[in-house]
Amino acid sequence: MSYYSPSIEKLIQSFEKLPSIGNKTAARLAFYILNASEEETKEFVDSIVNAKRNLKYCSKCYNISDTDPCPICANPKRDQSEICVVEDVRDIIAMERTHEFKGVYHVLHGSISPMNGIGPDDIKIKELLSRLMDGQVKEVILATNPRVEGEATAMYLSKLIKPLGIKVSRIAHGIPVGGDLEYTDEITLTKALEGRREL
Repeated sequence: MSYYSPSIEKLIQSFEKLPSIGNKTAARLAFYILNASEEETKEFVDSIVNAKRNLKYCSKCYNISDTDPCPICANPKRDQSEICVVEDVRDIIAMERTHEFKGVYHVLHGSISPMNGIGPDDIKIKELLSRLMDGQVKEVILATNPRVEGEATAMYLSKLIKPLGIKVSRIAHGIPVGGDLEYTDEITLTKALEGRREL
């Protein structure tokens, strides 16, 4: 039995759908919104709607951006001959915080995971390979997460890319196994980039 009115309960349930949000946190967020001014609430709702409406995938790297191409791909100072392959858009932010990588990115939007029914065709591998066909790319840095799925994806990509005559390297394991790039500190990521090895 719920102690809240149906409208409040519905709001709490909506917040509970967010990752890592339990019932108590969801209730706290719901009451924060209810106690906010009409203007603050409208601004909050509008920011969600605008993000959903205006954001798109970059047609080159599959980063999420307001523009196509995204600001990283469009930046003439970035080294187009070096592509860092990541699993998730949030991993780009983690890599950019190091201020070490000067190339461009490719977002796979996942990793190969047969247990979860995700195969090579379910992530952006074909799109990566088509980027490599113009002969401009000299190195692909595989920065998939150091979990079983990330390692399997890195090995699969290495076998596809090496025959093209492109250097393939893997970021070093300064990142704890089972960790995610988005939660890794800048120093660890910098060391991982510096210690990358060819596969």
